[in-house]
Amino acid sequence: MTDFTQKRWLSYIPVIFLICSLALVIRLYGSDALAGGSQIALLTSTGICGLIAVFCYKMKWSELEKATFNSFNTIAQSIIILLLIGCLSGIWTVSGVVPTLIYYGLQIIHPHLFLVSTCLICCVVSVMTGSSWTTIATVGVALLGIGMAQGFSEGWIAGAIISGAYFGDKVSPLSDTTVLASSMSGTPLFTHIKYLMFTTVPSLIVSVIVFTVVGFSHQITDASLISTYSETLEHTFNLSPWLLIVPILTGIMIAKRMPAVAVLFISSMLGAVFAIIFQPTIIATIAGSETVTNQAMVDGVLKGLYGATHISSGNADIDQLIATRGMEGMLNTVWLILCAMCFGSCMTSSGMLQDFAKIFTRFTKTRTSLVGSTVASGVFFDMTVSDQYLSIILCANIFKKVYEKEGYEHRLLSRAIEDSATATSPLVPWSTCGMTQATILNISTFTYLPYCIFNLISPFMSVIVAILGFKILRVKPILDEEPQD
Repeated sequence: MTDFTQKRWLSYIPVIFLICSLALVIRLYGSDALAGGSQIALLTSTGICGLIAVFCYKMKWSELEKATFNSFNTIAQSIIILLLIGCLSGIWTVSGVVPTLIYYGLQIIHPHLFLVSTCLICCVVSVMTGSSWTTIATVGVALLGIGMAQGFSEGWIAGAIISGAYFGDKVSPLSDTTVLASSMSGTPLFTHIKYLMFTTVPSLIVSVIVFTVVGFSHQITDASLISTYSETLEHTFNLSPWLLIVPILTGIMIAKRMPAVAVLFISSMLGAVFAIIFQPTIIATIAGSETVTNQAMVDGVLKGLYGATHISSGNADIDQLIATRGMEGMLNTVWLILCAMCFGSCMTSSGMLQDFAKIFTRFTKTRTSLVGSTVASGVFFDMTVSDQYLSIILCANIFKKVYEKEGYEHRLLSRAIEDSATATSPLVPWSTCGMTQATILNISTFTYLPYCIFNLISPFMSVIVAILGFKILRVKPILDEEPQD
């Protein structure tokens, strides 16, 4: 066995250990696996990777440390955004913004059309914002409340929200993943977006059909229950159309293409101001005060931004719906992201991930196998480096030369990457996207995963279109035999 082959086999060890340990943790703890067990599995796998890198790959420990610290720089903004989302979701609820959106949504959206409406609304918002995270943290949270009031299961609601949100994450020119995939593959942005439509639109159409069928087969909740939800919200909060100013101003800031951090911060502060104006009694109660005082207002608002709140409405379902976790509720997610990034950076900097990825590049003799290998790599990197941005970068770096050698356009590579690395990222429980969406919606990744129709179909749609050969062109002749499918 050559030294190169031996190293490649060694690179399998951390990945296999991680998969086995995560499977064990999930079996033992179920949905609670992300509360600590998964983090330990990731750190242990990182330790094994580090030992192999030092003793077998002859790397210096200081180089691994440096690579890990550098990787933290790449997720610093994501962590800040995540904490601000915690602030926003908390204060928007206690201020009455989310309850107001739920209240009016119950009057407007018919239960039979709820799932498909949810998917399409999130599509529009995510295309406008270019951000799945912002979409889910704002309209997604409100739609979750409406769906629960109408009797839909958490899985189906979250599946419709995430499906719509990631449509925009894939095709919006404002999306950072869209820009990254096109730039890393050397494809002009709008060329990439237009070509992406051949797989993304069919995936959305299938998703819309599924959500429509499920919606019409849904047994409509007793109208009295919806009425009870509406009356309870109206009795608990001081609901007013004026509260809609906050999401409207947020939408305007997004349309002006302001930075996500600025939008989330300003929107949180607006929520705080409106909380003091419209919900002084609730804010005082959160602060533990029986009277409305200036000190109670400051204390209550701060707790709404950073801590857990429990507002009593007299209805257990409503109490669960309007309970918030604030910035504090995001800390487990941050913990998981940091552990996942340690493993990803160690595997990448040591070269083990690249060696492991050569499994996929071996099967690129036909057009279908080339696209299929790219898609499989995107999913694999989502599961190992736990970050969609790193997945996109690694896939582009590994396959770009292969596509050029085989004479295929760069846009085919960028599309395959988006259909896999971007679309499947929220389906991995320990990834930045998976843990973030589960935290925002307060629903386990394993609960919503089977219902994210768009995300599940996208990788397969990329392979199906490759099999059909639709709009897949050679950019130059090659000497090798023409790939056959």
